[in-house]
Amino acid sequence: MGDPKYPRKVWRKPKRPLNYELKMDELQTLGTFGLRTKRELWKAHTELSRVRQQARSLLALTQKVRAEKEPILLKSLSRIGLISDNATLDDVLNLKPTDLLARRLQTIVSNKLGFKTPYQARQAVIHGHIMVGDRKVDIPSYTVTVAEEDSVHFSPESKIPEMLEKAKAEAPAEAAPAEAAPAEAAPAEAAPAEAAPAEAAKEDKPSTD
Repeated sequence: MGDPKYPRKVWRKPKRPLNYELKMDELQTLGTFGLRTKRELWKAHTELSRVRQQARSLLALTQKVRAEKEPILLKSLSRIGLISDNATLDDVLNLKPTDLLARRLQTIVSNKLGFKTPYQARQAVIHGHIMVGDRKVDIPSYTVTVAEEDSVHFSPESKIPEMLEKAKAEAPAEAAPAEAAPAEAAPAEAAPAEAAPAEAAKEDKPSTD
């Protein structure tokens, strides 16, 4: 079990953290899912590595023992929406870290409740504006199960829905003047064409020399 004062790490660093392509992929994933630090991404990698290890160990068992333990793993993963109900161990081995990050409460809120960025959704979760069923959840990394996904909503006292509606109403009004600006600039572009006949008349005038 271990000493509760010194818990084990739930994440492991990559073997080559300074690899350029790896760093670019990590930064892209951080921006896509609104992660605060790379440690949150490494936690997803570590958890997925643990799940894959379980799947590989099941493949090495006899058919009788595998038939008893395989449904337990598949059921736990389908419960949180990582795989379908009729998935196999091959589907488990094909999982990616982004599949696990997509089941975070922060990502579900960002996709479902109309936030512009996942960072806005993260702030709403941390400040207690989000409820899952009848309880408030202020942990962005909370894994949402399939049964809970439809019950994610704003808390009754939250004013964020009004702010989002107001922002949507103001967005078309701000876009209209921007579209009209190029049309007003069109006559100015036609001015050089009007000056062309004057230049041509000057060239046709005979020289007095």
